[in-house]
Amino acid sequence: MKSVAIIGGGPAAMALGCFLDTSKYAVTIYEKNKALGRKFLVAGKGGFNLTHGMPVDLLIQQYTPRGFLDQALRNFTNEDFRAWLLKIGIPTFEGSSNRIFPEKGIKPIEVLRAILTRLEQNKVRIEYGVEWKNNIEADIVVYALGGASWSVTGSDGKWTKYFDNIIPFKSANCAFEVKWDKDLLSFIEGKPLKNISIQCNNIEIKGEVVLTKFGIEGNAIYAHSQRIQEQLLIGNASIYIDLKTHLSQSEVLEKLKSSSEKNVANKLKRDIKLSKTAINLLRNKLTKEEWTQSDILAGFIKKLPIQIVSAAPIEEAISTTGGIHVKDLDEHFQLRAKPSHYCVGEMVDWNAPTGGFLLQACFSMGHFLATNLNASHL
Repeated sequence: MKSVAIIGGGPAAMALGCFLDTSKYAVTIYEKNKALGRKFLVAGKGGFNLTHGMPVDLLIQQYTPRGFLDQALRNFTNEDFRAWLLKIGIPTFEGSSNRIFPEKGIKPIEVLRAILTRLEQNKVRIEYGVEWKNNIEADIVVYALGGASWSVTGSDGKWTKYFDNIIPFKSANCAFEVKWDKDLLSFIEGKPLKNISIQCNNIEIKGEVVLTKFGIEGNAIYAHSQRIQEQLLIGNASIYIDLKTHLSQSEVLEKLKSSSEKNVANKLKRDIKLSKTAINLLRNKLTKEEWTQSDILAGFIKKLPIQIVSAAPIEEAISTTGGIHVKDLDEHFQLRAKPSHYCVGEMVDWNAPTGGFLLQACFSMGHFLATNLNASHL
């Protein structure tokens, strides 16, 4: 019987352990912490998105680089993930935003316990308190060492010194810094912008954000992390906020011109139905003359420019990009330079927005690798 060593105890590692055929393989997970899934639990504190309910053809488009995860995501889709969760005792439901959650009353720790029970049933051995230093041997070694954010959970990226050709880690799904005017900040700090969209590099993402002393955060900006980071490599980055997504610029302009209100702020509040926060942003961005010109005002409502100066530190990011280059892996996540050694999870340089996509990819990668190892066993 061949041995499989899984280095790391996050979602991708646990998924692999759950799906490997242990009648063919002796499987051991090596975890440096005293428990598996610490980052899994921390992620659950902010609303436990297990996956997303969109059709798989749309789902695969949420990941970069394009194509890298397609086979894995089709091999173990979001519907497959939900069916498996139900099988291990975790029923789920789809929220209004199409995000998939455990049924109400089921806590993240209960989901983790159900997965751990499945690992136990599958006769997977777990070694806790093992600090990997490139010193574990097995017939097959699978690295699931994680990214570099939330180091308190063990995801610190220190493993990179044992690998060649590492792409430096960067913050992803993170807040971005904006140098707000001090007077403006007193009106907008901590306030949300809902039902908006953000455009970056001609890609538009709908959602919402919160304006903070540091800058801006929320799902509509997180999804642009990679594009913003690419711009920041050569200087400042620019995003554009559409404050009224369901109206065209011509429709906004018509409402402004036909309004009976004389006061511009009242027009925006009553006829365009903008929030005070949106109005304050516009007022700060425009000159006194521009503020009274409906055509200019309409243009800024639909495309309000915001300059980004930096990303939040990696430690504060939800996830990271960087790590093992996808070109260094074959179609089954095997290291091209090291046969029988594989890499899965966030340690590989792929990215996805929040909302269940990250966890789905980790489980899909684990399942896909398990499927291939089970089929190729000699």
